[in-house]
Amino acid sequence: MKIRRILATAVAAAVTTPVVLLSVTPAFADDKPAAQTQSKPSVAELEKAAAAAQALYDDAVAAVDAAEAAMEAAASDTAPLAVAAKAAQDTAVAAATAKTTADQAVLDAQAAFDDLSDTATDEERSAAETALTDAKAAAKAADEAKVAADAEAEKAGTELDDYRVAASTELHRTRKALEQALADKKAADEALAKAKEEEAEGDGEDETCVPEAKLTTVVTGLPSTVVAGTKTDFKLRVTNGTKKTMDEVYPFAYVHATDKTGLKDLDHLVHLQWSSASSTTWKNVDNENYMDRISPLKAGAHADIKMRLSIDAKAPAGNGVTFVAGDYWNDNGTCGGSPDLEGYEFMIAAAGSNPGKVPDAEPSTKPNSNLTPQTGASATPASGTLAATGASDATSQLALASGAALAIGAGAVFVVRRRKAGTHA
Repeated sequence: MKIRRILATAVAAAVTTPVVLLSVTPAFADDKPAAQTQSKPSVAELEKAAAAAQALYDDAVAAVDAAEAAMEAAASDTAPLAVAAKAAQDTAVAAATAKTTADQAVLDAQAAFDDLSDTATDEERSAAETALTDAKAAAKAADEAKVAADAEAEKAGTELDDYRVAASTELHRTRKALEQALADKKAADEALAKAKEEEAEGDGEDETCVPEAKLTTVVTGLPSTVVAGTKTDFKLRVTNGTKKTMDEVYPFAYVHATDKTGLKDLDHLVHLQWSSASSTTWKNVDNENYMDRISPLKAGAHADIKMRLSIDAKAPAGNGVTFVAGDYWNDNGTCGGSPDLEGYEFMIAAAGSNPGKVPDAEPSTKPNSNLTPQTGASATPASGTLAATGASDATSQLALASGAALAIGAGAVFVVRRRKAGTHA
């Protein structure tokens, strides 16, 4: 017996603008409505996305190969700029030697002139003066030649260094791009494999797990703008609007954020915590995005959960959305969940900003929560984790297929929630 929730933007061909913050309809087992089925990427669409991710990966591999060849060529002594730099350096060395020789010639000519005796003839004195003058002129020319040769050598050396730095930078860039392409390819392949697995499993799923629109989750007090580097507390209300008690209810929450472009994932900079209404201890929302069970939740009653959203100070300005939902499980084996992942969008303001008083984030839809409160005693957190309830192999997974899907113009974000009655205590 399984419950599934799929939050998905359609993995379209390569024409759609990248989107990561969308309200989406989930799907339950095989009895899901047609409209919900359409919102889930088909195997064919995922195959197209996987093929596109493979093509991007292949291109990235080719780009790294080309960059490595360019780096090897740039590092070679036979590269044109390396040859030119070597020639310029040799010229500068020769010019320095010539200047040293010319300077010594001046010293020698000066010494010869100074050593003339009083008995030296006018012709001898004139010849010494001419030799000294010529030596000084030659030394000046040698000095100018050395200055010019040094400048050329420096220029050629700088050009060679810049060339090699550019080749190294390009190699680093292509290697990073290859890492991302590989990650995106793996994500696309895993999404396709999961879809094929679910398609194969579809015929064997128990249909007793059903969507329950009257199990609602409502967020209050979450500002529509949150400043990076701050924490904000809000409330999640889970309401059983049916006429029957739900033996166990599992609240679900997930926060997702990007920068203003929508292309850079900021999930590692946003954090959710929760606490029961009667507790002062904060717990991290687990990596399956569930909180401890509410056991039981009576007909027409609700339970409140304290929530805390923290955004790291280094987070840039951007956009965020908090998704909430709930699943229930009864002792008789019946199960289900709220059919929608309710999204509450908010803006992320850069650290130090002062947005002033802002309204609360609004849901994409407004479920009916005008029901009777449940006493605090029945909204009791379970001891331990979900594994303690017997759902150890009933894990939920959060998958964000970002890079490749975004690169082909399709945002793909999906959450799968699953429980198996065979292991439920």
